[in-house]
Amino acid sequence: MVIFRKKIVGLSSASFETFLLRARRMLHFRGKVNVLVTSSTELRSLNRQFRGNDKATDVLSFPSSSILPFPAAYAGDIAISADIARQNAAQLGHPVASEVKILALHALLHMAGFDHERDNGQMARKERQLRLRLRLEPGLIERGAARRSKAAARRKSI
Repeated sequence: MVIFRKKIVGLSSASFETFLLRARRMLHFRGKVNVLVTSSTELRSLNRQFRGNDKATDVLSFPSSSILPFPAAYAGDIAISADIARQNAAQLGHPVASEVKILALHALLHMAGFDHERDNGQMARKERQLRLRLRLEPGLIERGAARRSKAAARRKSI
């Protein structure tokens, strides 16, 4: 189920559901995913409540618990900040609808067990592969790597 508390230009519930289904199939998991597209204020509240971080963030994923009787039927929940998606899209020069899909793909990879902070680039490679197949712009991990490279180059030139 997709809930838009904030509308995204060019992205309907039906088209987003289709995208999510394609991405889940590419990741080989069948569980249903609920997605909430909402405000940065709500993401900040969720981030504080569930992760102990009192700040807004672009996307959060909440994988289902393995104690459910039918874990394959439900994969988990995703929350996306429409506000941050709009800011990122404007800064990067692509549609907000694409940015929301990029954020959802990133969250789905986490739900599938990937962790870019600990996997020596495995999630980054998988995200890039899926992004290309889904015809999406550069993803979160690639952007982070590019920012770190630019910052390192600036430090060297000082």
